[in-house]
Amino acid sequence: MLRQIRQWLNAATDVVLPRVCPVCHKALDDDEQWVCRHCLEQMPRTRFEELEFNAMEQLFAGRVPIERATAYFYYEKGSPYASILHDIKYRNVPRMGRWLATRAVRQMRDSAFFDGIDAIVPVPLHRSKLARRGYNQSEYLAMGISDATGVPLVNALTAVRSHTSQTRKGAVERWLNIQGNYQASSHASQLSGKHVLLVDDVVTTGATLIVCADALRATVPDVKLSLFTLAAARLD
Repeated sequence: MLRQIRQWLNAATDVVLPRVCPVCHKALDDDEQWVCRHCLEQMPRTRFEELEFNAMEQLFAGRVPIERATAYFYYEKGSPYASILHDIKYRNVPRMGRWLATRAVRQMRDSAFFDGIDAIVPVPLHRSKLARRGYNQSEYLAMGISDATGVPLVNALTAVRSHTSQTRKGAVERWLNIQGNYQASSHASQLSGKHVLLVDDVVTTGATLIVCADALRATVPDVKLSLFTLAAARLD
């Protein structure tokens, strides 16, 4: 009975506010979640997890020691797929990020990318930005990975200083903009000797992930790190 009521409510909501795909803006079928079947099939996947020393791993080589790194799809300004990131980050649709992260794990299973991960750590938001936005999109991505893998989420980082948007900044400006922003939280001590997956929404220059990785390693020197982002700018 409850399921029927929920279906009726969803149907009524769709009449007033039809569910549409953020990529092509067509109405979603009843069995489609968040993104339509066609756009999911055409998603510009990076498939970094299938490549040895891929472009994302090269980005961090010599800058921070990592085990491996991957991103689910390519982000390009002006691409219709950029709407997915904008919806997740700015338009109060973090649940789509959680769903996509779960889907990413399932599609990457054959690569064994997530094997051996002991904990999942999202890049944090400063409390002022969290109060404005109401959620941390990276935490929702981490929850999606945890849903699919059973690996626990640990909020081992905290943002101690707010920073302006990175969107229109160059590589040097991005780096300077986030220096000193993050530090390990009281939960970080439980990560000693563990393999941790650091999670963010998008990687461009890698500055945010590097500063977060350094903050973790400063407190937990023997932690092993891998990186996952939902999207990546073209890195090659």
